[in-house]
Amino acid sequence: MYRALAETTLVVHLGFIAWVMLGALLTKGRPRLAAAHVACVVYGIVAELAPWPCPLTLAENLFEASGGLAPYRGPFLLHYLEAIVYPHLPAILLIACGVGACVLNLVIYGLRLRRYVAARKVQGRTPA
Repeated sequence: MYRALAETTLVVHLGFIAWVMLGALLTKGRPRLAAAHVACVVYGIVAELAPWPCPLTLAENLFEASGGLAPYRGPFLLHYLEAIVYPHLPAILLIACGVGACVLNLVIYGLRLRRYVAARKVQGRTPA
């Protein structure tokens, strides 16, 4: 049971990372979803740069330990992504790439907002 919970938590964690990195591609024309994505992006940046662990990492470690598996130490990205996708890369590079992807999402939102404001001015209305 605990191993299944650990695996489910891992899938949720990977999904959250994919959402943070690629969510701007899915939010065009959906302001509420975009607002939720921006909040997740900001959280993703804070989670990468802050000294405390991610709650999903803590939950996964708890489930692994309860299921008799040896929990890993360190950040989620270093444990899974570095081992699978980015072998032998420094931690700072992985963190920088993650934060860079988040900043790129915020730039996309900034460009959308700028286009929206420009379109409203052309129509003779100013945004509230």
